[in-house]
Amino acid sequence: MAAEPNALEVEDLTVRLGGTDVLRGLSFSVPRGSSLAVIGPNGSGKTVLFRALIGAVAYSGTVRWASDARIGYVPQKLDLERGLPITGRDLLSARARVAAVSGTEIGRAVARVGLARDALDKLVGTLSGGQFQRLLMAFALLADPNVLLLDEPTAGVDEPGQERLNEIVRRLQHDDGVTVLLISHDLSVVFRYATNVLCLTREHTCFGVPRQALTAEVLARVYGEPVGIFLHEADGR
Repeated sequence: MAAEPNALEVEDLTVRLGGTDVLRGLSFSVPRGSSLAVIGPNGSGKTVLFRALIGAVAYSGTVRWASDARIGYVPQKLDLERGLPITGRDLLSARARVAAVSGTEIGRAVARVGLARDALDKLVGTLSGGQFQRLLMAFALLADPNVLLLDEPTAGVDEPGQERLNEIVRRLQHDDGVTVLLISHDLSVVFRYATNVLCLTREHTCFGVPRQALTAEVLARVYGEPVGIFLHEADGR
């Protein structure tokens, strides 16, 4: 681990789709056990970045994961017809078979994300937004990842559910040493939980500690209008 202090190193990453550079010349690193928040307006390439990092889209440049990296990916949307007659338990059991882990690991993963056991026996289409997101997190955790990529995990979740999910992510990072990469539109979460922030726009990128990188000028460029952030000492870094 001393030889590889970073979970991820990215150098000069460019992704070109349909003749357009969606991402161009990105370079950044993610230390082990840290959390990186990725922000930016719609269409700035946040999800494309994650897909490049896991090798799902072609890119130029370098993406270098630590040799012992085990990656879990939780997409914002899962290509799953939620009307299918399958339960949460069916979904996790199928994942356990693919990951070659025992059935007892399902209970451990479910406990780690705070999903009630009775939710596993419900059809996935009947789960609330928060329950479904925790199910997806449990799905990712079954492979025992030490890196989690989360694409807007609280999208479509009510406020109490968002707080629970944010606390789950914080606990995985601080208690289990999981490195977290998180796409979020919630600046309060970025300031409170992120070690570093990567800001993407078509014209400008920035990277650094949230309090230093997210200046009023940068936020105005990102969101197209002035954004006011009021921080307390307990919030963020």
